[in-house]
Order: sequence, then structure tokens, then C-alpha cells
Amino acid sequence: MTDDIKNAASALQAQVTEAPEFKQLAEAYATLKADKETFELFENFQNLQMGLQQKQASGQQPSEDELTQAQTMAQQMSTNEKITDLMNKEQGLNNLLNDINKVVTQPIVDLYRN
Repeated sequence: MTDDIKNAASALQAQVTEAPEFKQLAEAYATLKADKETFELFENFQNLQMGLQQKQASGQQPSEDELTQAQTMAQQMSTNEKITDLMNKEQGLNNLLNDINKVVTQPIVDLYRN
């Protein structure tokens, strides 16, 4: 039974990578990555964000400079068309994954309702 579920999950993974939402995200990422300056901003923001999350997870507070830097970078990202397009495409894929999750977890919801 467990193998059947894992096989179904593998098949679902293949279907997700063929979904228009995934293909649009991959295309938007390739476009972003082709622009060196934009990709650098994107990577720097991701690294800063990870660092801030690690600090918070270990009970440390980010410095004012780090928070200011994060706000500045977030503003730059929000005005960059390639980055906002990527975020929109990511949201589209996330919506699809949320829909899939609802279907997969419906038996649990039903179990607790009955």
C-alpha cells in the first residue's frame, strides 16, 4: 500500500512539472536568471532573508541595519518587473499545489468531521 502511494506521488510530481503553472514559473525564472543584475538582487535578497530567518529561529533579533537593508531590497524587488512576474507565477503554482493538498488531505478532514 505504501509503495502504491509513493508511486502515485511520483506520478503526481511528473504531472506537476508538466502543468502550465510550473512551465510558466520555469520560464519566468529563466528570464530572471538571464538578467545578471536582477538575478543578483534576487539572490542577495534570498540570502538576506535566510539569514534573518536563521537569526529569529535561534532567538536573536535582526539589527536595525539588517531590517533596513531587507526593506530596501524588498522595495527594489517590488518594482522589478522580472521579479514580480516570477512571484506571480510562483503564486499560480502555489495555488495549484494548495488545490492538490486539499484533495490529498480531504480524507483527514472527513475523518475528523464524522
